[in-house]
Amino acid sequence: MFDPVCPSDLSPIRVGDKWAGMIIRCLEQGPRRFSELRAPLRGITAKVLTQSLRGLERNGLVVRTVHAGPPRRVEYGLTPLGRSLLEPMAALCAWTEEHWDELLDARETAI
Repeated sequence: MFDPVCPSDLSPIRVGDKWAGMIIRCLEQGPRRFSELRAPLRGITAKVLTQSLRGLERNGLVVRTVHAGPPRRVEYGLTPLGRSLLEPMAALCAWTEEHWDELLDARETAI
């Protein structure tokens, strides 16, 4: 999914916007800072990451935690609702992998 040659948008089913599913997967192992999310999400701009995180937060999938004290730190983590998406997303990734060639053929035919 995070491989630069992987067309993650190949999956016909999305959770939220283009980046939401990948952000959720990035947070699977625990909370991360904004800069820690940008590294695996090559190609995402700071503006788009901010918009996606706000949307995920608004939908109850991600929680933003501000840690006081110098330096101030902000982390993003999955809520229980967000964690409940991990299993269905894993199934979707497995389905996409199983039907990869068919999806690529369909895309190429449609062009």
